Amino acid sequence: MLNSSLPRRPRWRNLALLALCLAPLLWPLQHLAERYYRSELVGQNRQTLDLYVANLLGTLHRFETLPQILGDLPALRAALAAPADPQVQGSANRLLNEIARQTGAEVMYLMDDSGKTLAASNWDKPDSFVGRNFAFRPYYSDAIAGRLGRFFGLGTTSAKRGYFFAAGVREGERIKGVLVVKVDLDHTETLWGKTPEQLLLTDHNGVVILTSRPEWRFRATRSLTAEDHQAIAAVQPYPTQDPQPLNLNANAWLTQTRTIEETGWQVSILAPRALIDRPVRTVVAVGGATLLVVMLLVGLMMQSRRNYLDRIAFEARARHDLENRVVERTSDLEGLNKRLKSEVLEREQAQQELVQAQDELVQAGKLSALGTMSASISHELNQPLAAIRSYADNAGILLDHGRLDDARGNLKLISELTERMASIIAHLRAFARRDRHALESVALQPALDDALALLGKRRRAMAVELIRDLPDAPLWVQAGETRLRQVLGNLLANALDALTEKANPRCLWLSAEQTAEGVELCIRDNGPGFTSQALARAREPFFTTKTRTQGLGLGLAICDTLMRALGGEMLLANHPRGGALLTLRLRAGTPGVNLQPPEDPTA
Repeated sequence: MLNSSLPRRPRWRNLALLALCLAPLLWPLQHLAERYYRSELVGQNRQTLDLYVANLLGTLHRFETLPQILGDLPALRAALAAPADPQVQGSANRLLNEIARQTGAEVMYLMDDSGKTLAASNWDKPDSFVGRNFAFRPYYSDAIAGRLGRFFGLGTTSAKRGYFFAAGVREGERIKGVLVVKVDLDHTETLWGKTPEQLLLTDHNGVVILTSRPEWRFRATRSLTAEDHQAIAAVQPYPTQDPQPLNLNANAWLTQTRTIEETGWQVSILAPRALIDRPVRTVVAVGGATLLVVMLLVGLMMQSRRNYLDRIAFEARARHDLENRVVERTSDLEGLNKRLKSEVLEREQAQQELVQAQDELVQAGKLSALGTMSASISHELNQPLAAIRSYADNAGILLDHGRLDDARGNLKLISELTERMASIIAHLRAFARRDRHALESVALQPALDDALALLGKRRRAMAVELIRDLPDAPLWVQAGETRLRQVLGNLLANALDALTEKANPRCLWLSAEQTAEGVELCIRDNGPGFTSQALARAREPFFTTKTRTQGLGLGLAICDTLMRALGGEMLLANHPRGGALLTLRLRAGTPGVNLQPPEDPTA
């Protein structure tokens, strides 16, 4: 036959040469895959790191002001005045135990000016601090010098890790003792969970104090000098005075670090390189398989071409017709193949962008919710706490004068305020869980009067004139009782904050009216007003023009979120005559039949 007489071409040798030419394409594929998965891992770990730091700072901020506030309690001052009186010391011990149980602090204890512990919340435990001297701790030195003491260390009695806040208890200009609050940080490790990524938190000495790997705990990430060893021996923050080095293979981990300026700590996330290497190897394997398939397809095409050439040697005219049909079909297939490839690439790119946008939205929502939840408790409860303290002081004076009925009235007001604080806390928890509360009809004027009552003492102290333009008939709105008071309290407190920067006269205007769309409430002050930057970013969480001690930048963000949840809106502007103007637009509610008696804003 003619086929057997034709010379055979080395087809498989050509395929091997083609494979050698295409194999180097796997290297840029590996490089691109590694860059992609590294970028994805870095972005995910950055969000996780920000979330952990926000949670850690929120835990510390909860207890930061406790020592300064509790130092004014009469029972603790009495314990400093009569250290040898068992009854007085017992009262102080029970008070500290109750406060520690309510606040969640690990332990609270009171020391005299020599560093000896007079009373402690764990007075009835085997590891009681009572009678022990902690003058060697740096937080005691800072507090006795009139500063807020901060210190992380291992308890010499309890052998538990904790962060200590300490403040001096003053009598006039003299500091008679020190009150200390210890915060348990062990639970922040349990929040990490079992993930390939590892947590590493180091102090200013470079020693690991919190980690998801117990064998890394209290190891040094850098070389310690002789001065470092002397400082460690002096304050005894670790279970050992000679922390052993932590030898980590830098090539085995992808590390991201963030510094916490308040504490001098560094928080790091260490991701194993395997999280990148495994998907990269998968991509390279898929690329190699694709290359093999291409080579097989090319081999089949070469075989088909050989058969085609053998056939056209006998049929010249058939070859011409067949070549024309093959060219036409090849052109159609190439065009269709290009269109299919283009559509597949567009769909894959759109899918990847959608998944990435969804992931970023979910992570940003979790971070915003947790940041708001961790800081809002201390932010929202300052006003009721101030009122409780004022009522408690008045109750003491009334008891001294024998006015028992008036004292009971003050105690009843304190009870109502604590119930309101509990309601606020319950709402904040529900808000963090994205809970949906059913709306109800609420009278606007009583809610506004309650908010003014809580701020009445501060307003009078600042000599702020209150100008009201409210209708006599109740204005009913669709809202939640607690959420509406929370929004009004925040906005009125912000208005008073703005007026602190202005000299007298200081004025605050309140006006409300029924509109076709619902109810509109305007709050105006004659302070400095909003800057252009504040108008653009005031609703963003953590944006603030105040100092760190004055606020966290969450008030307006929380108010805006609550207003949108109530189906209303909050508008920010500057009044033409100067000062800030806040407008709340609320949906109209069904008139009720039982109005709560309004609280007197001047009381």
